Amino acid sequence: MAQTRTARLMDGTGLARRIIETSSASAADILRHTGTAPCLATVLVGDDPASVTYVRMKRARCEKAGIQSRHVALPASISTSGLIETITELSEDPGVHGILLQHPVGPHIDERAAFEAIAPEKDVDGVTMHSFAAMSFGLPGFVSCTPGGIMRLLEEYEVDLAGKHAVVVGRSAILGKPAGMLLLGRNATVTYCHSRTSNLSAIVRQADILLAAVGRPRFITGADLKPGAVVIDAGYNPGNVGDVDFESAKDRASLITPVPGGVGPMTIAVLLAQTIDAARRRLGVPGGSPRVSPTSPATA
Repeated sequence: MAQTRTARLMDGTGLARRIIETSSASAADILRHTGTAPCLATVLVGDDPASVTYVRMKRARCEKAGIQSRHVALPASISTSGLIETITELSEDPGVHGILLQHPVGPHIDERAAFEAIAPEKDVDGVTMHSFAAMSFGLPGFVSCTPGGIMRLLEEYEVDLAGKHAVVVGRSAILGKPAGMLLLGRNATVTYCHSRTSNLSAIVRQADILLAAVGRPRFITGADLKPGAVVIDAGYNPGNVGDVDFESAKDRASLITPVPGGVGPMTIAVLLAQTIDAARRRLGVPGGSPRVSPTSPATA
């Protein structure tokens, strides 16, 4: 009888805790040297319950880590130009070191235009085209937080990406697309898929590393996986379930992220770490991690 494999869990909660502890020490160092605490401005449009909860959680983590949180609450009726004006003011404010625009912002607002109003040196959430280009070319810049957290998890568990086939199921501008570029920068061979991909299961079965970011609960099952695959579930759906059917996948994968407790905590940890890096550069305090995307320029 074949022996059932049980995947090793990739503990995002524990790794995130260590990153935040390092960020907290760095924030104290910056305050000691300059008398100024790092500051993250959070911009929330409207009162969507999920967005309100996310922002509250991020602000609480900031304050616990010694990062000042400046919250800007705007009415749901605000126009694109009004939102851009607010973000531009924050970009020009020397007391603000990082800016987070909570999304979505409402169908009547040009979200991309709003993102582009964030100064690149304050784009600690990695949402601007400038940041995406830096990620793609392996140049200095801030990474999109969720893809950046995923890369940190892969590093922590010593997943060798060179030459491996990575399949990304999802194509959002702040998750699927940048994640694929970061994986490519680590010499993985990357295939982008999405909910409309033909023969998706056949492609997923080829994946040495699978990143599920399609936004559909239990969209990928264990039967879809290559035995021994590394499974990164970046989905979060009602009922605390991811885009991967965890119960069937854990007996097929070698490594897997739980939901919750996998990718989610890493997103906030990277946000705080990048805010610290932004503050160091703005205030001229040496130390900290280099503000570069976790890629290596590749030409062939």
